[in-house]
Amino acid sequence: MMLHSLSPDDPTLSVEMRKALSLFRCPPRHLLCAQTVCAAMGREDLVDSMKEHSGGRAPGGTCGALYAAIAMAPHREAEMRTFFRSSLGSDLCKELKQLHHVPCPHCVVTAIRALTAM
Repeated sequence: MMLHSLSPDDPTLSVEMRKALSLFRCPPRHLLCAQTVCAAMGREDLVDSMKEHSGGRAPGGTCGALYAAIAMAPHREAEMRTFFRSSLGSDLCKELKQLHHVPCPHCVVTAIRALTAM
């Protein structure tokens, strides 16, 4: 899978995606994947609780970014998982990193895209 470089200055990305890229692992907050998705979507109430679900620690090994998107729209879990798998090859953190070599920022952007797509 060929992935292009992502930048918070990319005008083709949505406002939420650009915000996420400017927040992910950046000072002063150094947010992790699940936290970044919540913050970019304006759900500051979920940011602290999502720290424990980032970095491959979401239930079932789910990507933390996807887990955060599902937490915000649980009724759309099946369609978001399908979107994630078709976009990146898996919805599991370990497979995304080790098998498909997908960088975390791509997972964050894809989670936001899944969340806002429908």
